[in-house]
Amino acid sequence: MRLDAVRRALDAELAAARDRRAGMPPRVLDVGGGSGTLAVPLAAAGCLVTVVEPSPNALATLHRRAEEAGVSGRITAVQGDSDLLGTLVAPGGADLALAHGLLEVVEDPKNTVAAIAEALAPGGAVSVLVANRFAAVLHRALAGRLADARVLLDDPAGQLPGESLLRRFDTEGLRRLLVDAGLAVELMQGSGVLSDMVPGPVLEQSPGAADALAELELRVATLAPLRDVATRLHAIARR
Repeated sequence: MRLDAVRRALDAELAAARDRRAGMPPRVLDVGGGSGTLAVPLAAAGCLVTVVEPSPNALATLHRRAEEAGVSGRITAVQGDSDLLGTLVAPGGADLALAHGLLEVVEDPKNTVAAIAEALAPGGAVSVLVANRFAAVLHRALAGRLADARVLLDDPAGQLPGESLLRRFDTEGLRRLLVDAGLAVELMQGSGVLSDMVPGPVLEQSPGAADALAELELRVATLAPLRDVATRLHAIARR
């Protein structure tokens, strides 16, 4: 499995958490964790994971995946909305909190980020992964959907009519959201900077092209302005 920029950052953060806890398992809070696509692998890697998720169907899938992977004892599932996070989990208990694909759909991202910050242990960090408004503009323009590209460009929230997403972010907007919650942003990078633009047939025509693209993706993940047009923006911010 190729190492992508997000996984590289998470691996580094979990290693730091193990050091802070003198080798004890890192405590991970996965907010809006769905069916456990992140939680189960993290539990398999030795983390203690709490998943907060409103959907009972997603939690049922999470339980099944956890049992199949033999990690049920390392995962705690809590049904509830992220808006009520402060009432669902104890403050100061998470070494790492995950908010991946979450802030685009919550009613009030400021309150959600503030609640996540309260859930962090001293020295703990939050990993945020969000859709990028400028990437959405670029991709739709390249696909010939110019009217949609103009709407996304003109709307500060980066929302198209009828979408389930309530908003998209840009680099500075995401940074400001985290800083306003009292967090120090230590990493801002892109995910899908180039890899989401290169057609599959192009990679298939050249042996080794996929590996070369993966290496290039890692190198450009933190480089503005390339980072700023990545499909998703990823931040690590610390309490």
